[in-house]
Amino acid sequence: MREIETSGRSVEEAVEKALAALGVKKGNAEIVVLSEPSQGFLGLIGSKEARVRVSVKYEPVEYLHHFLQELLEKMGLGDNKIQVREEEEYFQVEISGRKSGVLIGRRGRTLNDLQYLLNTILKRQFQGLKKRVVLDVGNYRARREETLRHLALGVARKVKQSGREVALEPMTPQDRRTIHLALQNDESVQTYSKGEEPYRRVIVAPV
Repeated sequence: MREIETSGRSVEEAVEKALAALGVKKGNAEIVVLSEPSQGFLGLIGSKEARVRVSVKYEPVEYLHHFLQELLEKMGLGDNKIQVREEEEYFQVEISGRKSGVLIGRRGRTLNDLQYLLNTILKRQFQGLKKRVVLDVGNYRARREETLRHLALGVARKVKQSGREVALEPMTPQDRRTIHLALQNDESVQTYSKGEEPYRRVIVAPV
């Protein structure tokens, strides 16, 4: 557990220094006041600053697990399994179990919204944290990517045969990226996105 002792003209100032040094918010910290400030004789001689010890309650991996466990329990999904591991550039979060499909939503929109929420909360709680959160439920993302790759290849064949562009259904940014990547090395077609969110879609056109 990370902890630090700091001092300041007031307890509040000492706490703020410690929180800044640890890079966490007050809600994710245990605070112990070691000594109150004293002005001393005539406010000059023998004056002492406040001193506090502040420790981090949860590190990012623990925080994500704790937050998700509370959220799932409130949703009646408390018996689902949560796995959080720290990779070099991101935190991988996986949820599996009974009725976990409700966390995916249509075309994965609920899943993406929840992933966005986790990223937002984590960055607020841990200042300066660079790593992002990648959330998956029941291995949905891998299955979805495979489906989209097959779709992209099929549409590309159709475009080559007809010589006409094809507009796909509106997709999330992540799904659109999968389509673009699937066809980026095909010199016979080109892809681009068109429209405004949430109706933005990929266009596959002949070169």
